[in-house]
Order: sequence, then C-alpha cells, then structure tokens
Amino acid sequence: MAAKPPAADPVQDAPRVGEPKHSAVGLPAIGQALRTAQAQMGVRRTALTLLRVNQHGGFDCPGCAWPEPDKPHTAEFCENGAKAVAEEATLRRVTPEFFAARPVAELASRSGYWLGQQGRLTHPMYLAEGAEHYEPVSWERAFALVAEELRALDSPDEAVFYTSGRTSNEAAFLYQLFAREFGTNNLPDCSNMCHESSGFALTETLGIGKGSVLLDDLYRSDLIIVAGQNPGTNHPRMLSALEKAKEAGARIITVNPLPEAGLERFRNPQTPRGLAGGGTALTDLFLQIRLGGDQALFRMLNALLLRRHADGDAAALDTAFIREHTHGFDDFAKVADEADWDETLRATGLERDEIERALEMVLAARSVVVCWAMGLTQHKHSVPTIREVVNFLLLRGNVGRPGAGVCPVRGHSNVQGDRTMGIVERPAPELLAAIEREFGFTPPTAHGLDVVDSIRALRDGRVKVFFAMGGNFVAASPDTEVTEDAMRRARLTVHVSTKLNRSHCVTGARALILPTLGRTERDTQASGDQFVTVEDSMGIVHASRGRLRPAGERLLSEPAIVCRLARAVLGERSATPWEEFEADYRLIRERISRVVPGFEDFEARVARPGGFALPHAPRDERRFPTATGKANFTAAPAEFPAAPEGRLLLQTLRSHDQYNTTIYGLDDRYRGIAQGRRVVLVHPEDAAALGLADGDHADLTSEWTDGSERTAPGFRVVHYPTARGCAAAYYPETNVLVPLDSTADVSNTPTSKSLVVRLTPAVPRPDAT
Repeated sequence: MAAKPPAADPVQDAPRVGEPKHSAVGLPAIGQALRTAQAQMGVRRTALTLLRVNQHGGFDCPGCAWPEPDKPHTAEFCENGAKAVAEEATLRRVTPEFFAARPVAELASRSGYWLGQQGRLTHPMYLAEGAEHYEPVSWERAFALVAEELRALDSPDEAVFYTSGRTSNEAAFLYQLFAREFGTNNLPDCSNMCHESSGFALTETLGIGKGSVLLDDLYRSDLIIVAGQNPGTNHPRMLSALEKAKEAGARIITVNPLPEAGLERFRNPQTPRGLAGGGTALTDLFLQIRLGGDQALFRMLNALLLRRHADGDAAALDTAFIREHTHGFDDFAKVADEADWDETLRATGLERDEIERALEMVLAARSVVVCWAMGLTQHKHSVPTIREVVNFLLLRGNVGRPGAGVCPVRGHSNVQGDRTMGIVERPAPELLAAIEREFGFTPPTAHGLDVVDSIRALRDGRVKVFFAMGGNFVAASPDTEVTEDAMRRARLTVHVSTKLNRSHCVTGARALILPTLGRTERDTQASGDQFVTVEDSMGIVHASRGRLRPAGERLLSEPAIVCRLARAVLGERSATPWEEFEADYRLIRERISRVVPGFEDFEARVARPGGFALPHAPRDERRFPTATGKANFTAAPAEFPAAPEGRLLLQTLRSHDQYNTTIYGLDDRYRGIAQGRRVVLVHPEDAAALGLADGDHADLTSEWTDGSERTAPGFRVVHYPTARGCAAAYYPETNVLVPLDSTADVSNTPTSKSLVVRLTPAVPRPDAT
C-alpha cells in the first residue's frame, strides 16, 4: 500500500465541535496513530519503522524528550510519536518540479498544515535575489553562496546561527564549534522560547539548569504535582510513568487552567485494563488555576508550611536540610509569611479549601516531585514562579533524595542536549576555555543574541545572515508580522530542513533550503554507517540509529552539512579536522568527551543499552554548585496578570494533532474539536458576559501597556470549561498576538501564556487557512 497523496488546503475556522473527553489514549489512539502512519508510509513501512522507535539499537523518536524506561516496551511510542515518525518517514516527496510549478508567493499563501503535508525535501534549493521560484542548486554552489555572504560581513556578529531541538549532540557540538571559530556567540535556539525561564531559575537556586529527577524517582514519589503541563498531548508516554507511580502509591495534584483528558484518566494501550477497561484515574486533586497564578499558589503553600511549623508541627519543615544545605532561608521566610489569602485567591481563582486540601497532601508526603512545562515558563514572572517552586521543595528537603525533585519536562527530543553541547548565546567561561585548549583558537567571549534579540537585530539591520539548523523559526517566534518583516530584511536566509514549512516562504534577499537526513534514515559516511546521540529530558544520553533508506540521494546529514559549511567558510585558516569529523562521528564524540564535562569515555558508555546518565550534583551528592555553594532560597512578592473588565487572559497552546509548529492534522480529539484550528476556548459564563454564543466568530485583539494592539481575525468561539476569566487558542495562529518586547523578566522568553485580549464579534472567513 503506497502513501496517500496530500489533501487540499482546508478552511480551518469552521470545525465540528463536540464534548471534551475525560480519558486519553486507549483504542482510539492506536487507530489514529496507525491511520496517520499508513497514510504517510504505507502498511509495511509503518510496521518496520514504528517497531524501531525508542528501542535499544533503534532510533530516538523525533518528537518529545520524555525518557525511555530501562526495558522499553515493544511499542515504545505514543500516538503523537507515531505521527512524528510518519511525517519524517513519509513516502511523499517535494522535488525541484514541485518548486518549478509554484512560485514562493503561492507557497506563502498556503497553511503550515498544507506545506508540511507535501512530503520530504530531496534537493538543495536556491532562491536568487528577485526570483519568484526556488531552483535546484548543487551542494558546492550552496556552500559557496553562504561563504560569500558570511565573508562579506563587517563582523561575524552580523550572522545568527539558530538551532532546533531535534539536532543531534554531534551536529550541535560541531555547529557551535563552527560559529565560535567563525567568531560569534549568536547561537539562539528553541530553548529561548520554552524552558529558558527554568534554566535561569534552576541555575540560580540549585546550580544546574536541568531537572534533578530520573524515571525511578517518579515511581518512588509519594506526591507528584503536575503544573502547567498537558502530558496527554505533549508528552503522552509520561502518562505511563504516572500510572506506574500511582500503582506504587503516589498521589497526583494537577494544576492547570484547562481540564486535560490524559490527567483525568489514562487508558494505557499496552495493558488489557487500558484497552478494554476504564483505565486509571490519575489526578487526585485538580486545581483549576487562573493563568499566571502559579507563583501565588506555591507562595501560599510555602507560607502555610512555615505557619504550621511555627505552630508546633516540627515535621512541616526539614530543618536539618535547611540548616545544612540551603542559603537565604530567613529572608525568604520573612517575605513568604506576608502571603495574603485575599490576594492568593484573586490570583489563582481557587477556593481556600482547595489550597488547604493541597497542603494536607503535601504534609502527608515524604517525597514530592514537581513537574512543569510551558504553562509556568511563558509569563512575565516565570523566573520568580519557578524559584518559588524550588522554595517549596527546599522547605521539606525534596531535592537530592529518592522520589523527590524538580522535573521541567522538555519538548524537542534533544533540546536539552543542544544546550549541553554548547548551543547557548551566553557561554560559560569554562566551556570557552575547554574549546580553546582542545582546538587551538580563541572563541569570542561577548554574549550573543537569543531568539528575541536576533529578531530585533534582523529588524534593525544589525544582522544580515540567518542560518537555521532545523526548526520553523518564523512560525515558532512571537509577533508574527514583525518577525516576518525582520526576516525579509536579511541578505541571506538558510534553512537546514527535512520538510517544507512557513520559514521557507519568508526569505531574505536570497534564500537556501538544505535538505537533511532524518532520525529514521541510515547515515553512511566514509568510515561506514554512523549513529548519533541525544539527551532526554532527564539527562540520559543514548544512541540513535536510523535504518531507512534516505528520502533522496542528495541528502546530507546535519554533521556533514556543518563540516562542509565550515570548510567553505573558514578555509585554510581552520586547523579543525572537519573532513575527518564528517567521515567518522566517533572522532566528534572523542572531542566532546574532552570538552564537555560528564562525557568522559563517551564512546564506551553510550554503547551500553539505554546509554548513561549525566552527573547532577544536587541529585547525586546533595551538592549545589551555586554562587553560595548551597541551594538558594529566594524572596519575592507574588506577581500575577490581571485582565480589565470585558477582557480575558489568553494562553496559546497546542492541539492534539500538533507538535510545536508541525500540524499533523486538524483535530483536537480530547477537546472535542475536529477539522479546524481557528477556535478560541472560552468559559460559557465569560462568553455570555461578552455577548458571544457558542459557534459565533470573533476577532482576537491583544492589548498592551504601551497602548499597542495586535489582532488575529476569524476565530470560532467554543464554550469550554476553562478557568473563569481565561481563554485558550492554538499557536502558531495566535503568535501574532504576542509583541516582540513582551518577554519574561530575566529569561527574555515570550509571554505566550498570559495575553490580555478582547473578543470582538466577527463574521467567519470562508477563505481562512
């Protein structure tokens, strides 16, 4: 059975709407996964490919970064993982003939969904200045064009080198090495838009900007708090871990503005109970919090713990841990004790008894894990929020012991590994010193540009070349019109990609698309078949080996692209053995082992089934490599967003048929929405107050303190059980509502989870895409 041809570009603002689901996965998920995979890959290819996902000796799922258990299930993938694999392993192809028949202006008029459905890119393509069509170009000419533009810059800092989280450790290490040998730290990546707030907060308070738990800690935990996260859509395999934790006796508190089906009840497709029975109820207490109220919630819990201890409950705090391992407790306690019930209830939208029930669950638990994702990291006060989460865990010694700790759940499958390899615009002096010792050149020390600052620099003409290793930068970034205008000001835009996306249609004066191998494909170089490595959300490094025949004869691997680019740009001035690195990835890992701490004896350790865990001092030794040498309590007043009368707080979010900006389909099965994405989810009482019936259409306009406004038109109103005063809509369609300058304090992450919006009645757009 061959792959089905892609569908036409559908209207997306007139969906079918039914009741939200109250359980996730089960037989419907299996059926949808297989239908999607077979439509893209055919029956035989589907079976051969899916059975290799997340297996020892197989390839790492190109979707999320959730870790694999020590003994993976035969089908160690989820519905969205199957969709991600199908998108990459599709039999559909985007050839030079495709581009010859479609000018860039026509492609730009298409939806991201339609672009992604066309198939795999097969040839390097070049858009000359003033041209209307991409044309095929040789690899040699493509690298020469990039070298020409880079060498013509007045400064290396006039170039930006962006990275997506799907890049392997080997490619990421080479990429940052090339950028620094070229002379810049302009290395923005997708972390800037997601967990940057987590990294800043955790580095300051614990000394390492990563999570401190392993899978076994979830299984040994007494209480797991899942805040600002929807595992059922974004990290479905996490539901299996939560189910196992429940079976071992854990209780779960869910903190979220939206009820999420997967956290209500999980129907595990790998068990008879999940397939034929009712599955497992996961959440013991659902706190339906207002957007941005999480800091106020954890601050009140902290105040209540302090008050319990002051009232004579000695077990409320772990005073020995606080005394021996922490700094700043007195200042923190003084500010925390000022937490006010009226302010807390206004910020959170919760009832007092709900918070007190959560407190009793905390006091009954010896070991607590807090998991979070974008619901905590994309607010103006995200860094203080995550600091408050750390305060909460430190009070009862819940860092550095089994079953306890911080668990920021990452998205892309190697976004954490990219950072570990040096993809960071603010490099540590130790990293730069190690690079200089190993490679004999002096890297630049000035801080580079993150995502938001890169867009500003492109807008202002301070950056002239934009190079992206994967991703869909235009669609992923905030302030869509400003971002697109900024990209068009570049002299050259380059995208290393497997699939067509919006960023290929919004170009500089000249543009290149460089097609690359995917995770599923065999990577053969001069020394033979290669493998690459990735780091998951819990700091486990393991190998990934593709097996499929490449989608085209002209595809290059990401490491090969970086090596050839470096040779073309740096020429004889570079003593780095780029040609040898391309030929044998073992040589890359050998250098990584000498530059990046924790990777000693890399080749032998990654050969073990399941790979190896990177060291984590707070977890492994209760040692905290902070400025004080201890875990730091922090003191801060509560912050939270507020919407004026007649306005709502809006969060952008994914549908179930979506992974970041990749749209697999137009359904959001668990939320009861089918065949449409231009929807806004509004509580029925809020909608009534605004005069909007279910099925009406509205324009969404964000309002900002500087008086500016941005509008996303033509959204179908869906009455939905959200938190009162809050609404939700899908991105990237609503990225236009987020101003470039609205970012989190400290981390500079776009504030996509707390937009003040008004809804204005509108008529549906029959041509909406």
